Amino acid sequence: MDFVCTSHIGIVRKNNEDYCKGEIIEIGEKKEVGIFAIADGMGGHKKGEVASQLAVENIIEIFNDSIIQNEAIKVEYIDDIIKQAYNTVNTMVYEKSKADISFDGMGTTLTMAFVYENKAYVANVGDSRCYVCRKEGNLERITSDHSVVEEYVKAKIITEEEARVHPDRNKITRAVGTEPVVIVDIFEVDLNEGDIILLATDGLTGPVEGNTIEAVLKSGLSAEEMANKLVELANDTSGKDNVTVIIVMV
Repeated sequence: MDFVCTSHIGIVRKNNEDYCKGEIIEIGEKKEVGIFAIADGMGGHKKGEVASQLAVENIIEIFNDSIIQNEAIKVEYIDDIIKQAYNTVNTMVYEKSKADISFDGMGTTLTMAFVYENKAYVANVGDSRCYVCRKEGNLERITSDHSVVEEYVKAKIITEEEARVHPDRNKITRAVGTEPVVIVDIFEVDLNEGDIILLATDGLTGPVEGNTIEAVLKSGLSAEEMANKLVELANDTSGKDNVTVIIVMV
């Protein structure tokens, strides 16, 4: 397993409110565990970047401490651990926003992937996405956005193409840190050697179409080259938002 995290401010914004981080840990007999998280903060005046970093750093630390004990992986408790970790991080962000008036109203999306053996356990709140690009197949979107336009698409009020330019495209319906309790979606994904996991903020998935993203992930480039190419595409197509990606080579 190999990975790369890349974040870019874009060509319009004055600060980067995205944040990403990953870790690969060796467990026992040459087994690897990967923990990856990405977030897109909101709130303006640097509050968003505080929320996103707080969420990512702590979700990885909490999850690491909870899931890996004595070189054993507690996969049977994965859903409960994810829910507990997300709610702990949610409380951290929420309490910080209430304790300091300068951080009032801040929040963040938060999407993570825990990769072990032949599975990925994916969780998300907000509209930062997870995809799996199959070595023998197509690009599969794993997560569902918690956003106004996603609800419109599901209700068949608008198409996915119309959602890209809809005036409500940046409005999310669920975030970490904006309410005392958060609801997290959890997915279990089977993996095969050669598959590629992509975590991305809407700075990429908003302006760049899925078939273009798939073409990059199937290009045979290195993880770093693919990440840089996706950022370049996002900035060339729009550049109005921060753009952040994590690529995991299984």
